[in-house]
Amino acid sequence: MNLLEELNETLRLVRNLIRIGTVTDVDLVAGKCRVLTGENTTDWLQWLSARAGATRTWFAPTVGEQVLIFSLGGELNAALVLPGIFSDNFPAPSASAEALHFAFSDGAVIEYEPATGELKAIGITSANIEASESITAAAKVVTVTASQKILLDSPTVECTHELVTKTLKVTGGGEMHGDINHSGGTLASNGIAVDNHSHGGVMHGGDKTEGTYG
Repeated sequence: MNLLEELNETLRLVRNLIRIGTVTDVDLVAGKCRVLTGENTTDWLQWLSARAGATRTWFAPTVGEQVLIFSLGGELNAALVLPGIFSDNFPAPSASAEALHFAFSDGAVIEYEPATGELKAIGITSANIEASESITAAAKVVTVTASQKILLDSPTVECTHELVTKTLKVTGGGEMHGDINHSGGTLASNGIAVDNHSHGGVMHGGDKTEGTYG
């Protein structure tokens, strides 16, 4: 190889050290993707992740996403891919200076905004939180909204302070302990108004009544 050829080869390697490209294919099993850069499409390359040790993160690139290609020694077949660069097809999903924002393809959004102190997860279909010991929610106001049902699957659900509910339905039986003060409305048991009913066969002395009537 003459001097001119060596110079051209060196320039090629230098140009390949860092390149920009667009993802064309993604292999989710192998954790690799192919990238169109210039007029060339790379071989299958690994993309970089935030963590890949005992703690690992997974955030696969998307076909059409702009990325950077870092080539070791300038050889594209030994390159690594760093997602992601905003583009016309995939613009920035937020204009906040401080927010951590994740926007997903189905429209769901997970965001924490330090300016307001708000953490939100919206547009999701379901949420599953499991803990081997305990889950604690402490706040001035906790709002949980579901269109059909909220399931609390635990041997014991403890409310340390006042519990306010518009309706209460018990289907599996249970016990009530401690002092209970009822005021306002009617308190009924098996159709009998406990707070307002009459007894038949009332007599003076130690005799018992015949029962209750609504």
